Amino acid sequence: MRVLISGGGIAGPALAFWLHRAGAEVTVVERSAAPRPGGHAVDIRGVARDVVEWMGLREAIRERQVDERGWALVDARGRKMATMPADLFGGEGIVAEIEIARGDLARILHDATAGDVEWRFGDRVTALTPDGEVTFASGRRERFDVVVGADGVRSGVRELAFGPHEQFVRPLGGCSSYFTVPDPGDLDNWFEMYNAPGGLVAGIRPERGGTAKASLGFRTDAPWARLDRAAQLALIAAKFEGVGWRVPGFLEAMPRAEDFYFDEITQVYVEKWHRGRVVLLGDAGYCGSPLAGLGTSMSLVGAYVLAGELATAGAPEHAFAAYQEQMAGYVAEGTQLPPGGMKAFAPNSRLMIRMRAVSMTMMGAWPMKQLLAKQFGKADAITLKKYAGGTTGPITVP
Repeated sequence: MRVLISGGGIAGPALAFWLHRAGAEVTVVERSAAPRPGGHAVDIRGVARDVVEWMGLREAIRERQVDERGWALVDARGRKMATMPADLFGGEGIVAEIEIARGDLARILHDATAGDVEWRFGDRVTALTPDGEVTFASGRRERFDVVVGADGVRSGVRELAFGPHEQFVRPLGGCSSYFTVPDPGDLDNWFEMYNAPGGLVAGIRPERGGTAKASLGFRTDAPWARLDRAAQLALIAAKFEGVGWRVPGFLEAMPRAEDFYFDEITQVYVEKWHRGRVVLLGDAGYCGSPLAGLGTSMSLVGAYVLAGELATAGAPEHAFAAYQEQMAGYVAEGTQLPPGGMKAFAPNSRLMIRMRAVSMTMMGAWPMKQLLAKQFGKADAITLKKYAGGTTGPITVP
Protein backbone atom coordinates (compact mmCIF):
# COMPACT_ATOMS: atom_id res chain seq x y z
CA MET A 1 0.00 0.00 0.00
CA ARG A 2 1.47 3.37 -1.09
CA VAL A 3 0.25 6.23 1.06
CA LEU A 4 0.85 9.96 0.61
CA ILE A 5 0.34 12.15 3.66
CA SER A 6 0.13 15.91 3.10
CA GLY A 7 1.15 17.71 6.29
CA GLY A 8 4.14 17.26 8.57
CA GLY A 9 2.73 18.71 11.80
CA ILE A 10 1.15 16.37 14.36
CA ALA A 11 -1.48 14.24 12.62
CA GLY A 12 0.62 13.46 9.53
CA PRO A 13 3.73 11.99 11.14
CA ALA A 14 1.61 10.19 13.78
CA LEU A 15 -0.22 8.42 10.96
CA ALA A 16 3.08 7.75 9.17
CA PHE A 17 4.39 6.06 12.33
CA TRP A 18 1.51 3.62 12.54
CA LEU A 19 1.31 2.97 8.79
CA HIS A 20 5.00 2.11 8.63
CA ARG A 21 4.48 -0.33 11.48
CA ALA A 22 1.65 -1.80 9.41
CA GLY A 23 4.03 -2.36 6.49
CA ALA A 24 2.85 0.43 4.19
CA GLU A 25 5.12 2.53 1.95
CA VAL A 26 4.64 6.07 3.26
CA THR A 27 5.57 9.50 1.90
CA VAL A 28 5.04 12.69 3.91
CA VAL A 29 5.03 15.98 1.97
CA GLU A 30 5.39 19.24 3.90
CA ARG A 31 5.41 22.68 2.31
CA SER A 32 7.81 24.19 4.88
CA ALA A 33 11.54 23.67 4.40
CA ALA A 34 11.99 21.82 7.71
CA PRO A 35 9.96 20.84 10.79
CA ARG A 36 8.53 24.08 12.12
CA PRO A 37 9.86 25.00 15.58
CA GLY A 38 8.07 26.86 18.35
CA GLY A 39 4.33 27.31 18.29
CA HIS A 40 1.89 27.52 21.16
CA ALA A 41 1.58 24.86 23.85
CA VAL A 42 -0.60 21.88 22.95
CA ASP A 43 -1.89 19.21 25.28
CA ILE A 44 -2.31 15.45 25.15
CA ARG A 45 -5.44 14.30 26.92
CA GLY A 46 -7.47 11.21 27.71
CA VAL A 47 -7.00 8.23 25.40
CA ALA A 48 -4.39 10.17 23.40
CA ARG A 49 -2.04 9.56 26.34
CA ASP A 50 -2.45 5.83 25.69
CA VAL A 51 -1.58 6.37 22.02
CA VAL A 52 1.74 8.09 22.76
CA GLU A 53 2.55 5.37 25.31
CA TRP A 54 1.94 2.70 22.66
CA MET A 55 4.17 4.63 20.27
CA GLY A 56 6.97 4.53 22.83
CA LEU A 57 7.21 8.33 22.85
CA ARG A 58 6.06 9.17 26.37
CA GLU A 59 9.59 9.59 27.74
CA ALA A 60 10.67 11.86 24.87
CA ILE A 61 7.57 13.98 25.48
CA ARG A 62 8.19 14.05 29.23
CA GLU A 63 11.69 15.43 28.67
CA ARG A 64 10.32 18.34 26.62
CA GLN A 65 6.97 19.07 28.21
CA VAL A 66 6.26 22.41 29.83
CA ASP A 67 5.92 22.64 33.61
CA GLU A 68 2.57 24.41 33.98
CA ARG A 69 1.00 24.35 37.45
CA GLY A 70 -2.39 25.72 36.42
CA TRP A 71 -4.47 28.51 34.88
CA ALA A 72 -5.31 31.84 36.49
CA LEU A 73 -7.68 34.65 35.50
CA VAL A 74 -6.08 37.91 36.65
CA ASP A 75 -7.05 41.56 36.95
CA ALA A 76 -5.17 44.59 35.61
CA ARG A 77 -2.82 44.52 38.62
CA GLY A 78 -2.01 40.85 38.09
CA ARG A 79 -4.01 39.66 41.09
CA LYS A 80 -5.54 36.21 40.66
CA MET A 81 -9.34 36.41 40.53
CA ALA A 82 -9.90 32.71 39.76
CA THR A 83 -7.58 29.72 39.46
CA MET A 84 -7.68 26.16 38.17
CA PRO A 85 -4.72 24.05 39.34
CA ALA A 86 -3.52 21.52 36.78
CA ASP A 87 -4.59 18.59 38.96
CA LEU A 88 -8.13 19.82 39.72
CA PHE A 89 -9.78 17.62 37.07
CA GLY A 90 -7.25 14.81 37.08
CA GLY A 91 -4.94 16.54 34.62
CA GLU A 92 -7.72 17.24 32.11
CA GLY A 93 -8.58 20.88 32.95
CA ILE A 94 -7.68 24.08 31.11
CA VAL A 95 -4.05 23.17 31.73
CA ALA A 96 -3.54 19.45 31.11
CA GLU A 97 -1.12 17.01 32.69
CA ILE A 98 0.89 16.92 29.44
CA GLU A 99 1.60 20.35 27.91
CA ILE A 100 4.28 20.67 25.22
CA ALA A 101 5.20 23.23 22.56
CA ARG A 102 3.68 22.26 19.24
CA GLY A 103 7.07 22.43 17.54
CA ASP A 104 8.64 20.11 20.12
CA LEU A 105 5.92 17.50 19.64
CA ALA A 106 6.20 17.79 15.85
CA ARG A 107 9.97 17.28 16.09
CA ILE A 108 9.51 14.19 18.27
CA LEU A 109 7.08 12.69 15.75
CA HIS A 110 9.36 13.59 12.84
CA ASP A 111 12.37 11.98 14.50
CA ALA A 112 10.32 8.85 15.26
CA THR A 113 9.57 8.42 11.54
CA ALA A 114 12.50 10.02 9.70
CA GLY A 115 14.38 6.75 9.25
CA ASP A 116 11.37 4.75 8.12
CA VAL A 117 9.27 6.91 5.78
CA GLU A 118 10.10 9.33 2.97
CA TRP A 119 9.89 12.99 4.00
CA ARG A 120 9.69 15.64 1.27
CA PHE A 121 10.10 19.16 2.61
CA GLY A 122 9.51 22.28 0.55
CA ASP A 123 6.85 20.71 -1.66
CA ARG A 124 3.06 20.43 -1.74
CA VAL A 125 0.17 18.85 -3.60
CA THR A 126 -1.19 21.03 -6.41
CA ALA A 127 -3.58 18.62 -8.14
CA LEU A 128 -5.05 15.19 -7.51
CA THR A 129 -7.65 12.84 -8.91
CA PRO A 130 -10.13 10.62 -7.04
CA ASP A 131 -8.12 7.54 -8.02
CA GLY A 132 -4.94 8.80 -6.33
CA GLU A 133 -2.92 10.48 -9.09
CA VAL A 134 -1.07 13.40 -7.53
CA THR A 135 0.75 16.38 -9.02
CA PHE A 136 3.24 18.27 -6.85
CA ALA A 137 4.46 21.86 -6.99
CA SER A 138 7.90 20.44 -7.81
CA GLY A 139 6.47 18.98 -11.02
CA ARG A 140 6.50 15.34 -9.93
CA ARG A 141 3.47 13.19 -10.76
CA GLU A 142 2.79 9.92 -8.95
CA ARG A 143 -0.05 7.58 -8.12
CA PHE A 144 -0.85 6.49 -4.56
CA ASP A 145 -3.31 3.99 -3.14
CA VAL A 146 -4.32 6.48 -0.43
CA VAL A 147 -3.92 10.27 -0.17
CA VAL A 148 -4.32 11.79 3.28
CA GLY A 149 -5.03 15.47 3.93
CA ALA A 150 -3.43 16.16 7.31
CA ASP A 151 -2.55 19.73 6.43
CA GLY A 152 -4.57 21.76 8.87
CA VAL A 153 -7.60 24.02 8.99
CA ARG A 154 -7.01 25.43 5.50
CA SER A 155 -6.09 22.09 4.01
CA GLY A 156 -4.87 22.21 0.43
CA VAL A 157 -5.83 18.57 -0.11
CA ARG A 158 -9.36 19.22 1.18
CA GLU A 159 -9.75 22.22 -1.13
CA LEU A 160 -8.66 20.16 -4.13
CA ALA A 161 -10.74 17.09 -3.37
CA PHE A 162 -13.76 18.45 -1.50
CA GLY A 163 -14.22 22.14 -2.36
CA PRO A 164 -13.48 25.69 -1.17
CA HIS A 165 -12.56 26.40 2.46
CA GLU A 166 -15.73 28.44 2.95
CA GLN A 167 -17.79 25.24 2.77
CA PHE A 168 -16.05 23.72 5.78
CA VAL A 169 -14.39 26.44 7.88
CA ARG A 170 -16.75 28.22 10.27
CA PRO A 171 -15.61 31.53 11.82
CA LEU A 172 -16.50 31.80 15.51
CA GLY A 173 -16.36 35.58 15.76
CA GLY A 174 -12.81 36.21 16.86
CA CYS A 175 -9.13 36.37 15.99
CA SER A 176 -6.08 35.42 17.99
CA SER A 177 -2.33 35.90 17.79
CA TYR A 178 0.54 34.37 19.71
CA PHE A 179 4.29 34.92 19.78
CA THR A 180 7.34 34.37 21.95
CA VAL A 181 8.38 36.90 24.59
CA PRO A 182 11.05 36.81 27.31
CA ASP A 183 9.92 35.05 30.47
CA PRO A 184 8.96 37.83 32.90
CA GLY A 185 10.28 35.77 35.80
CA ASP A 186 7.20 35.95 38.02
CA LEU A 187 4.80 33.47 36.41
CA ASP A 188 5.66 30.74 38.92
CA ASN A 189 4.75 28.21 36.19
CA TRP A 190 1.17 29.48 35.87
CA PHE A 191 -0.74 30.30 32.68
CA GLU A 192 -2.23 33.77 33.23
CA MET A 193 -5.16 35.28 31.31
CA TYR A 194 -6.57 38.80 31.38
CA ASN A 195 -9.84 40.15 29.95
CA ALA A 196 -10.35 43.80 28.98
CA PRO A 197 -13.58 45.50 27.88
CA GLY A 198 -14.37 45.33 24.20
CA GLY A 199 -13.93 41.58 23.89
CA LEU A 200 -10.14 41.68 24.36
CA VAL A 201 -8.16 38.74 25.77
CA ALA A 202 -4.47 38.63 26.66
CA GLY A 203 -2.52 35.71 28.05
CA ILE A 204 0.94 34.46 28.86
CA ARG A 205 2.05 30.93 29.59
CA PRO A 206 5.47 29.59 30.58
CA GLU A 207 7.80 27.74 28.23
CA ARG A 208 11.16 26.03 28.57
CA GLY A 209 14.47 27.87 28.20
CA GLY A 210 13.71 31.36 29.49
CA THR A 211 10.85 32.30 27.18
CA ALA A 212 7.08 32.51 27.44
CA LYS A 213 4.26 32.53 24.92
CA ALA A 214 2.09 35.65 24.78
CA SER A 215 -1.33 35.73 23.16
CA LEU A 216 -3.60 38.60 22.15
CA GLY A 217 -7.12 37.95 20.88
CA PHE A 218 -10.31 39.87 20.24
CA ARG A 219 -13.90 39.41 19.14
CA THR A 220 -14.71 40.40 15.56
CA ASP A 221 -16.77 39.30 12.59
CA ALA A 222 -14.33 40.71 10.02
CA PRO A 223 -11.97 38.40 8.03
CA TRP A 224 -8.79 39.99 9.38
CA ALA A 225 -6.65 36.89 8.83
CA ARG A 226 -6.36 37.76 5.13
CA LEU A 227 -4.20 40.80 5.98
CA ASP A 228 -0.44 40.64 5.51
CA ARG A 229 1.84 40.54 8.55
CA ALA A 230 2.44 44.29 8.74
CA ALA A 231 -1.29 44.98 8.66
CA GLN A 232 -1.94 42.30 11.28
CA LEU A 233 0.64 43.84 13.62
CA ALA A 234 -0.88 47.28 13.13
CA LEU A 235 -4.39 45.93 13.77
CA ILE A 236 -3.41 44.27 17.06
CA ALA A 237 -1.49 47.34 18.21
CA ALA A 238 -4.55 49.50 17.55
CA LYS A 239 -6.95 47.06 19.23
CA PHE A 240 -4.85 46.83 22.39
CA GLU A 241 -3.70 50.42 22.63
CA GLY A 242 -4.07 51.63 26.22
CA VAL A 243 -4.81 48.17 27.63
CA GLY A 244 -3.02 47.54 30.90
CA TRP A 245 -1.64 44.51 32.71
CA ARG A 246 1.35 43.03 30.79
CA VAL A 247 0.00 44.08 27.39
CA PRO A 248 2.37 47.05 26.75
CA GLY A 249 5.34 44.67 27.04
CA PHE A 250 3.67 42.23 24.66
CA LEU A 251 3.10 44.95 22.08
CA GLU A 252 6.72 46.05 22.35
CA ALA A 253 8.04 42.52 21.79
CA MET A 254 5.52 41.53 19.11
CA PRO A 255 7.13 43.10 15.98
CA ARG A 256 10.45 41.37 16.73
CA ALA A 257 8.95 37.91 17.30
CA GLU A 258 10.11 35.48 14.63
CA ASP A 259 7.22 33.12 15.35
CA PHE A 260 4.38 35.67 15.23
CA TYR A 261 1.14 33.93 14.26
CA PHE A 262 -2.29 35.42 13.62
CA ASP A 263 -5.51 33.82 12.46
CA GLU A 264 -9.26 33.70 12.82
CA ILE A 265 -10.69 31.45 15.51
CA THR A 266 -12.60 28.83 13.53
CA GLN A 267 -14.14 25.39 13.54
CA VAL A 268 -13.87 22.84 10.74
CA TYR A 269 -16.82 20.60 9.95
CA VAL A 270 -16.80 18.10 7.08
CA GLU A 271 -19.79 15.76 6.94
CA LYS A 272 -17.94 12.93 5.19
CA TRP A 273 -14.18 12.73 5.66
CA HIS A 274 -13.34 10.72 2.54
CA ARG A 275 -13.86 10.93 -1.20
CA GLY A 276 -12.43 8.33 -3.57
CA ARG A 277 -8.88 7.55 -2.45
CA VAL A 278 -8.63 10.78 -0.43
CA VAL A 279 -9.25 10.96 3.32
CA LEU A 280 -8.96 13.79 5.87
CA LEU A 281 -7.25 13.57 9.25
CA GLY A 282 -7.07 15.96 12.20
CA ASP A 283 -7.81 19.66 11.75
CA ALA A 284 -8.32 19.21 8.00
CA GLY A 285 -11.45 17.16 8.69
CA TYR A 286 -12.54 18.07 12.20
CA CYS A 287 -11.44 20.99 14.34
CA GLY A 288 -13.25 22.42 17.33
CA SER A 289 -11.03 25.52 17.56
CA PRO A 290 -8.66 26.41 20.43
CA LEU A 291 -11.77 27.02 22.56
CA ALA A 292 -12.65 23.31 22.45
CA GLY A 293 -9.08 22.28 23.23
CA LEU A 294 -8.86 18.70 21.90
CA GLY A 295 -7.25 19.25 18.51
CA THR A 296 -3.93 17.55 19.21
CA SER A 297 -5.52 14.61 20.98
CA MET A 298 -8.04 14.07 18.16
CA SER A 299 -5.16 14.13 15.67
CA LEU A 300 -3.19 11.49 17.57
CA VAL A 301 -6.21 9.26 18.15
CA GLY A 302 -7.44 9.70 14.58
CA ALA A 303 -4.04 8.70 13.22
CA TYR A 304 -4.08 5.49 15.27
CA VAL A 305 -7.62 4.59 14.21
CA LEU A 306 -7.13 5.41 10.52
CA ALA A 307 -3.92 3.37 10.35
CA GLY A 308 -5.55 0.45 12.13
CA GLU A 309 -8.53 0.43 9.79
CA LEU A 310 -6.35 0.72 6.69
CA ALA A 311 -4.36 -2.24 7.98
CA THR A 312 -7.35 -4.47 8.65
CA ALA A 313 -10.39 -3.35 6.63
CA GLY A 314 -9.16 -4.33 3.17
CA ALA A 315 -10.17 -1.80 0.50
CA PRO A 316 -9.45 1.85 1.40
CA GLU A 317 -13.09 2.89 1.04
CA HIS A 318 -14.07 0.31 3.67
CA ALA A 319 -11.25 1.50 5.94
CA PHE A 320 -12.31 5.14 5.56
CA ALA A 321 -15.91 4.35 6.47
CA ALA A 322 -14.84 2.34 9.51
CA TYR A 323 -12.48 5.12 10.58
CA GLN A 324 -15.27 7.69 10.51
CA GLU A 325 -17.66 5.34 12.29
CA GLN A 326 -15.11 4.73 15.06
CA MET A 327 -14.28 8.41 15.45
CA ALA A 328 -17.68 10.07 14.96
CA GLY A 329 -18.82 10.19 18.59
CA TYR A 330 -15.40 11.20 19.89
CA VAL A 331 -15.10 14.00 17.33
CA ALA A 332 -18.62 15.22 18.06
CA GLU A 333 -17.68 15.55 21.74
CA GLY A 334 -14.23 16.97 21.02
CA THR A 335 -15.46 19.73 18.71
CA GLN A 336 -18.20 20.93 21.04
CA LEU A 337 -17.53 24.44 22.32
CA PRO A 338 -17.58 25.21 26.04
CA PRO A 339 -20.68 27.04 27.32
CA GLY A 340 -20.86 30.59 25.97
CA GLY A 341 -18.22 30.11 23.25
CA MET A 342 -16.48 33.32 22.22
CA LYS A 343 -18.83 35.47 24.34
CA ALA A 344 -17.70 33.71 27.50
CA PHE A 345 -14.06 33.62 26.42
CA ALA A 346 -13.93 37.33 25.57
CA PRO A 347 -16.70 39.27 27.38
CA ASN A 348 -17.45 42.74 26.03
CA SER A 349 -18.30 44.67 29.20
CA ARG A 350 -16.72 45.15 32.62
CA LEU A 351 -19.85 43.67 34.19
CA MET A 352 -19.59 40.47 32.12
CA ILE A 353 -15.87 40.24 32.92
CA ARG A 354 -16.66 40.42 36.64
CA MET A 355 -19.41 37.84 36.24
CA ARG A 356 -17.02 35.53 34.43
CA ALA A 357 -14.50 35.88 37.26
CA VAL A 358 -17.16 35.08 39.86
CA SER A 359 -18.31 31.99 37.99
CA MET A 360 -14.74 30.78 37.57
CA THR A 361 -14.11 30.97 41.32
CA MET A 362 -16.71 28.22 41.69
CA MET A 363 -14.95 25.76 39.37
CA GLY A 364 -14.04 23.45 42.23
CA ALA A 365 -17.48 23.45 43.86
CA TRP A 366 -20.82 21.82 43.03
CA PRO A 367 -22.58 22.24 40.60
CA MET A 368 -19.92 24.01 38.48
CA LYS A 369 -17.40 21.25 39.14
CA GLN A 370 -19.78 18.60 37.79
CA LEU A 371 -20.52 20.65 34.67
CA LEU A 372 -16.84 21.22 33.96
CA ALA A 373 -15.96 17.60 34.70
CA LYS A 374 -18.35 16.59 31.92
CA GLN A 375 -16.76 19.13 29.58
CA PHE A 376 -13.22 17.94 30.31
CA GLY A 377 -14.22 14.26 30.36
CA LYS A 378 -14.83 14.25 26.59
CA ALA A 379 -11.12 13.42 26.11
CA ASP A 380 -12.03 9.80 26.94
CA ALA A 381 -15.14 9.60 24.76
CA ILE A 382 -13.85 6.67 22.69
CA THR A 383 -12.79 3.09 23.35
CA LEU A 384 -9.83 2.28 21.13
CA LYS A 385 -9.79 -1.00 19.26
CA LYS A 386 -6.74 -3.22 19.46
CA TYR A 387 -5.85 -3.93 15.88
CA ALA A 388 -4.11 -7.02 14.50
CA GLY A 389 -0.93 -7.76 16.42
CA GLY A 390 -1.98 -5.75 19.49
CA THR A 391 -1.64 -2.08 20.21
CA THR A 392 2.11 -2.21 20.74
CA GLY A 393 2.94 -4.89 18.17
CA PRO A 394 3.11 -4.83 14.38
CA ILE A 395 -0.11 -4.40 12.41
CA THR A 396 -0.16 -6.28 9.13
CA VAL A 397 -1.53 -4.83 5.90
CA PRO A 398 -3.76 -7.34 4.05
